[in-house]
Amino acid sequence: MEKVYRTMGRTGTCSIAAGIVILVTGVTVGILSIVCGALLLKRKSEITF
Repeated sequence: MEKVYRTMGRTGTCSIAAGIVILVTGVTVGILSIVCGALLLKRKSEITF
């Protein structure tokens, strides 16, 4: 029975770690998207097709 509790603890720890990594990645990508979009809007008049 003790093995089950250890396995559950490790699984919970891994889940929390994965959640933190996903959260940080999502925030970083969101900030980069906002910055790139703002730069495009700022330089809209310079873009020619």
